[in-house]
Amino acid sequence: MDPVVTLHVWRMPRRALPEVLVRMATDRARLRRHPGVRFAKLLGTGTGTGFGPGDVDPTRWAALLVHDPTPTEPRAKEPRATEPKVITAWTRRSEAHARIDLTPLTSRGTWSGHQPFEPSDTRTNGMVLALTRARLKPTRAATFWRAIPPVAATLTDAPGLLARFGVGEAPIGWQGTVTVWRSTADLVAFAYRQPEHRAAIVRTEQVGWYAEELFARFAVSGIMGDRGVLGWAQTTRSDPA
Repeated sequence: MDPVVTLHVWRMPRRALPEVLVRMATDRARLRRHPGVRFAKLLGTGTGTGFGPGDVDPTRWAALLVHDPTPTEPRAKEPRATEPKVITAWTRRSEAHARIDLTPLTSRGTWSGHQPFEPSDTRTNGMVLALTRARLKPTRAATFWRAIPPVAATLTDAPGLLARFGVGEAPIGWQGTVTVWRSTADLVAFAYRQPEHRAAIVRTEQVGWYAEELFARFAVSGIMGDRGVLGWAQTTRSDPA
């Protein structure tokens, strides 16, 4: 049975920041040791417009998990993974929480030396989530940060964009983006037909900003909880419940 991919996003009370920072340091190893977990990352978040320390949102945090599903009743449409205690503890302390269930469609590159996502043969006419993640070369960081604002500005009003935010394992140099789109067509239109983004792709190949990079696309099979914590922009009739 294929592994389950889930993205959890929490809005934490600002007063809880000291506890959150401790948990970020201690919960990573606990999460990876949970039975059935194949890959796990605890992440900070930001707006995704600058990728520097000024972009950090100290009240929003995330976790990305790839783990084995548990058996379900015969009538269940989708397998469910047993939630690690680390995840339930974060959710219990949060002010808002959203969980996105994902099915990998495509994945290119590595994350911490791993290829965490196994693309399936799934086809979707519904929402898709794009995940980009990169580790910057220190000597290329300044040119990268100068190149990002024009692309981020065009993303704000991109047709079909439902939500976006930045993610990172560290405030500087280890960053990525999460974007949720109404359809694959909307995502492809922005990625390959929007001039600023297309130019950034070309520059990536020319300049070599990244020491490691990963680009993955997922079908969104379900969203549970408070979509506001995702920075949700709009709701359409085609959105799954």
